[in-house]
Amino acid sequence: MKLLRDILYKVQLVEVHGSTNVAVAAITFDSRRITKECMFVAVRGVTTDGHAFINSAQSSGAVVIVCEELPAERSDKVTYVLVADSSSALGVMAANFYDNPSESLKLVGVTGTNGKTTTVTLLYRLFKDLGYKVGMLTTVRNMINGEEILATHTTPDAIELNRLLRQMVDAGCKYAFMEVSSHSVVQKRIHGVRFAGGVFTNITHDHLDYHKTFDAYIKAKKGFFDQLPGDAFALINKDDANGAVMVQNTRALKRSFSVQHLADFKCRVLENHFTGLHLSMDGTEMWSRLIGSFNAYNLTAVYATAILLGRDKMHVLTTLSTLNSVEGRFQYVRSDSGIIGIVDYAHTPDALENVLRTINDIRGGNESVITIVGCGGDRDAAKRPIMAAIAANNSEKTILTSDNPRSEDPASIIKMMEAGVEAHNARKVLSIVDRREAIRTAVALAKPGDIILVAGKGHEKYQEVNGVKHLFDDLQILTEELNLKTH
Repeated sequence: MKLLRDILYKVQLVEVHGSTNVAVAAITFDSRRITKECMFVAVRGVTTDGHAFINSAQSSGAVVIVCEELPAERSDKVTYVLVADSSSALGVMAANFYDNPSESLKLVGVTGTNGKTTTVTLLYRLFKDLGYKVGMLTTVRNMINGEEILATHTTPDAIELNRLLRQMVDAGCKYAFMEVSSHSVVQKRIHGVRFAGGVFTNITHDHLDYHKTFDAYIKAKKGFFDQLPGDAFALINKDDANGAVMVQNTRALKRSFSVQHLADFKCRVLENHFTGLHLSMDGTEMWSRLIGSFNAYNLTAVYATAILLGRDKMHVLTTLSTLNSVEGRFQYVRSDSGIIGIVDYAHTPDALENVLRTINDIRGGNESVITIVGCGGDRDAAKRPIMAAIAANNSEKTILTSDNPRSEDPASIIKMMEAGVEAHNARKVLSIVDRREAIRTAVALAKPGDIILVAGKGHEKYQEVNGVKHLFDDLQILTEELNLKTH
């Protein structure tokens, strides 16, 4: 329970009708979760407007209504708080309700199109292995000092986020690392949260189904750095042309990392093998179990973040060298016959190109690369032909297949992908709707030494079709098929 007057601290108020001395047991913006002594925040969402549920909230026992527009019928048993922006207010109120947990943590947010999950997960593992109690929020899983909590979104809503951060503080965590999605910035889910630092990995074509234009997507990412306080750091990938844009208006300390250019934190790839990376990190050589040049960027971002948080360079590098790859990110298996299988979450054009470039950089030259790729339904359709073109241009054989079709017809999605395949590549492209059959076909076509890439789903253990999630694990199925192959 917390008094309303304490919850409203630092909220930009327009009017208050009723007492602020009322006790609030819970906050929600979901009318289905209204309980007695609850505060209901009417948020204007993408598909629904919370103001339409104010009457329902009142009749279900809400004692406080926060809104941008007062209802025509008001109860004398309810306090009405009028604000200019319910989403912003929700973030601040959620932080106050949970006693502003982010102020008791060194919280670092990582944003970008690719590399967020890997970077956050490696930071969590690194600081845990350095001996600290740590929290982590990612697309794949949430962790509080070794205990796993199911993740439902890239960035939780403001209430859930502050609840998780409070649990981290109560568990004794000193550091926390989280993914910050463009959606969460636009929807103000991180409003009211204090960050010790922000990391920008890169930005490429993605989420245009939501943001509509690439410029709007860039501005959404930039919005995170605009919010950083003056005593935080803003770490950008200097090799991405949009890195400088991210920190144009930030008050935070600006720092950069790079693999190709001069930067505050510089990495050079000395050797790149299927067994790992040999790197020079700020002039000191290290070996990593992670594979691929894109992981050189992830490792450099992790190293730079640790140094900016005051950790010892040699201790950081020594511990980094012991870390394994992240689930669903360039996971590598080899069959008895010598066929190499790789499963990767690459679901954007840039990510797919990076993975295929890495494979082609490492391969000896005589092997064939067979790529299995699909595109999700009800998502950015513009990238579908681009993904197919990238796969066909960088592989000896490409199989277009189903990803998570959701409510769309998977065959129609594949048709859109096929449109991107150039005429000279058509002969080496197959279309197989059934994803398991696509993997089975790739294994059948592969010869010893060949490399099979299964892209798009990575860590996911399901395939979503018409609102139903069916069990489906790319790595498990690929491994099973490789084990069944006798020659």
